[in-house]
Amino acid sequence: MPDLADFGLIGLAVMGENLALNVESRGFRVAVFNRTTEKVDALLVGRAAGKKFIGCHSLPELVGSLSSPRKIMLMVKAGPAVDELIEQLLPLLAPGDILIDGGNTHFADTERRTKYVESKGLLYIGTGVSGGEEGALKGPSLMPGGSPAAWPHVEKIFKAIAAKVGPKGDIPCCEWVGPRGAGHYVKMIHNGIEYGDMQLICEAYFLLHRCLGLTSDALYEVFDNWNQGELDSYLIEITRDIFSVKDDQSGDFLVDRILDRAGAKGTGKWMSQLALDLGVPSTLVTEAVYARSMSAMKDERVKASKLLAGPRGALDKGDRHKFIEQVRQALYASKICSYAQGFVQMRHAAEEMQWPLDYGRIALLWRGGCIIRARFLERIKEAFDANPKLENLLFAPYFKDAVERAQPAWRRVVLAAVDLGRPVPAFTTALTYYDSLREARLPHNLLQAQRDYFGAHEYERTDKPGRFHTDWLRKRRGPG
Repeated sequence: MPDLADFGLIGLAVMGENLALNVESRGFRVAVFNRTTEKVDALLVGRAAGKKFIGCHSLPELVGSLSSPRKIMLMVKAGPAVDELIEQLLPLLAPGDILIDGGNTHFADTERRTKYVESKGLLYIGTGVSGGEEGALKGPSLMPGGSPAAWPHVEKIFKAIAAKVGPKGDIPCCEWVGPRGAGHYVKMIHNGIEYGDMQLICEAYFLLHRCLGLTSDALYEVFDNWNQGELDSYLIEITRDIFSVKDDQSGDFLVDRILDRAGAKGTGKWMSQLALDLGVPSTLVTEAVYARSMSAMKDERVKASKLLAGPRGALDKGDRHKFIEQVRQALYASKICSYAQGFVQMRHAAEEMQWPLDYGRIALLWRGGCIIRARFLERIKEAFDANPKLENLLFAPYFKDAVERAQPAWRRVVLAAVDLGRPVPAFTTALTYYDSLREARLPHNLLQAQRDYFGAHEYERTDKPGRFHTDWLRKRRGPG
């Protein structure tokens, strides 16, 4: 009888195939299945030739090729396809077997599926997988949650395939996040922060390119310089690289030939919607989602550019180095606000869902393999180590001081953008968040009075407890 496989994987699109090759490369035998079985055969004679793979042409064959407890990862499109596969697999599996969803799944689906699969005597994991195709092959960031009893059975495999960081390159970017849908929620927050980061970088590019007239060659040098300092991150690095690529046919820089209409897959919108449900101001991701929506209105924008007037001023290019540095500082301060909002939303979600999240450990999951990996994630870990109950990253000494140092430049950049008529919604909303947070008294005492006036919604007072209603019509001053 041939050796049984240590791990099963269903779904051989690029991400699934790369993950399967990653698992096998760490010394594990892998059984694979794809609904279109030709993909299984192509893998076995192609990239998996001579490797420890078992190709399967049916789900019973896959299940029969696995050692117990069986560990099967589903790398299929999120949504109904996952539920259909679960129903097909349940009759084939035994108590204690483990199903793993590695797709971009909404956390509420993972909450539901974990409870359902556990009711059938099996275990379930919903894991965030970040890093794209390259990460899947060489080492992603993994954010697993689900049935706690499943973790000891998959921990060795997950940590083997995850990205590694640290002085010796031996610390895996993978750790158990929490029960039920916690892993997929944390992955969603990662993606929301990614939306904010990308929008902020685009606004920095827009200001430097449109207001200073920097060419792609000059922008390459700017971003290369930024990547040597506190902005050191994967997104800054790839942005730098983008500015070096030329179109094969025209010889122009390729970024200048790309249509300014952005796509989206929905996870940023999920974070924004769930923030609204929680009553948490995750404004960076919301503005980033709206910015993509605005970019999609290409025809309307082209028409408006010919009809709607705006300022025609220009920057003094003699101070270009000064403005570049101001934009860098504005970008860093805004980035801190973006991460702060993400961790605030996680904290509120954890309280509502009763997830025991470790925020410092989550920051470490993002140090390598994922899209938002950045140098300052170590600082986030330090902040939560110093105060595990930290309410907001902006209250931690390092981030408080960093934003205070950047604040003058940040404000000048936003003012310059307004004066020049250049949209910077993410820079602006980040600054508004910071200013709102530091206001002990906002104008919403008036808003509560308005609500009570027209709807008898009541209000609280600053000088005594309880809820109150005023007959505003009777008490108001008459006209004149």
